[in-house]
Amino acid sequence: MIPAEKLDALLSRVAELEYRMSQNPDPQTYVRLSRDYAGLEPLAARITALRKAEEELAGVEAMLEDPAADAEMRELAEIELGALREHVEALAQEVRIGFLPKDVADDRNVILEVRAGTGGDEAALFAGDLFRMYQRYAQLKGWKVEIVSASEGEVGGFKEVIASVTGDQVFARLKFESGVHRVQRVPETESGGRIHTSAATVAVLPQAEDVDVQINDADLRIDTYRASGAGGQHVNTTDSAVRITHMPTGIVVAVQDERSQHKNKAKALQLLRARIFDEERARLASERTEARRLQVGSGDRSERIRTYNFPQGRVTDHRIGLTLYKLPEVISGEALDEVIEPLALDHQATLLAAEGL
Repeated sequence: MIPAEKLDALLSRVAELEYRMSQNPDPQTYVRLSRDYAGLEPLAARITALRKAEEELAGVEAMLEDPAADAEMRELAEIELGALREHVEALAQEVRIGFLPKDVADDRNVILEVRAGTGGDEAALFAGDLFRMYQRYAQLKGWKVEIVSASEGEVGGFKEVIASVTGDQVFARLKFESGVHRVQRVPETESGGRIHTSAATVAVLPQAEDVDVQINDADLRIDTYRASGAGGQHVNTTDSAVRITHMPTGIVVAVQDERSQHKNKAKALQLLRARIFDEERARLASERTEARRLQVGSGDRSERIRTYNFPQGRVTDHRIGLTLYKLPEVISGEALDEVIEPLALDHQATLLAAEGL
């Protein structure tokens, strides 16, 4: 368990913040104090609840050890003992998790990228299935999904689709989705009824703010060209598509979905910031070798993370050995939390072990 001195220090810090907020500080100071208080108060409340539960447990245990206690009281204490121990352990686990280092990106919106991998037309169809799964999941969470760029497959689905997902705790939930997703099924394009294996890659990038990534205009090469595909009668008559190359990193982004060159440029810059921010996060993580190993959501797009087996109705996440026979519910987004939640808990457990908590 976390040392009592560490718990006392946090409670003292919360009490100090409460006192300073009550002294009518200037607005700027009050905002800073209230932000710090909001970040610490939930953990302080859990510590207080834990200590109260520990006192209750100690009282029950003392009653059981008291030879003067009558039989009826001892029987009631024994009934209460198990539930109290479970309650104390649950609160202790919440406190341990509360002391884990926070991923500063968890509260961020994301750029979601889904690309067809090996498998030709079937891979594009599968990429479309995955994107619709995330759209439905976002809808259930009350998030907003806006397509930034899309390239449709020849027979449907997407060769590539990039979208902005905004809402509460988006990166915290979707960061476990980065990697290679594999599908095993009889493709709609297959007349012989044979099972094929195809793949699509998913990348989840936390959106960057201007303060996170400083982009110098001199470092950008901006090219405009005529868009192709859907977009209306003006799509091939104006140079509305935008390609931006960030010279220092070599990152290239292209957006052509909007008729307006100005809007395409704004979307391209948003995407560029996210990719630069993601590369910087990956660089910092790789410098901390142990931390890199612990980051389930580090965004390694080469790792095969999940298989969707349609003939067996099975979804398997290879990182934690999780298998669910609920493929229709998962691929529809309805039961995706049943995959994400165990991944989040496993990640927490690994971090707790690394921190010695």
